[in-house]
Amino acid sequence: MDGRYADCERITLICDNLNTHTKGAFYEVFPAERARQYVRRIEFVYTPKHGSWLNVAECELGCLTRQCLAGRRVGELRLLQEEIAAWSVDLNARQRGVDWQMTAEDARRKLKSVDPKSTL
Repeated sequence: MDGRYADCERITLICDNLNTHTKGAFYEVFPAERARQYVRRIEFVYTPKHGSWLNVAECELGCLTRQCLAGRRVGELRLLQEEIAAWSVDLNARQRGVDWQMTAEDARRKLKSVDPKSTL
């Protein structure tokens, strides 16, 4: 915030629902006055617990770990990159997708309390 975003009046920070992603975390790391300056410039936006792109990414990383890397130690970066690339090509060839259960109308109804002006 003091570097790349120093000239920004307001910063929107998209967070997952990890318990460390709070305003209080700033007060644990910085002196109170500095933390207060940062927090006043940040708009915290939290993703839905079970419907965000982050949840999908976490699922994919879990699959990568279980299907490609479980029980192994890959000692060279080049070999790790090759293994992950092969796994990724195989996975993408299957054209697997995410089965979103929530319709836009469901999302509007459920998220109205979080963002009443949202039109999704």
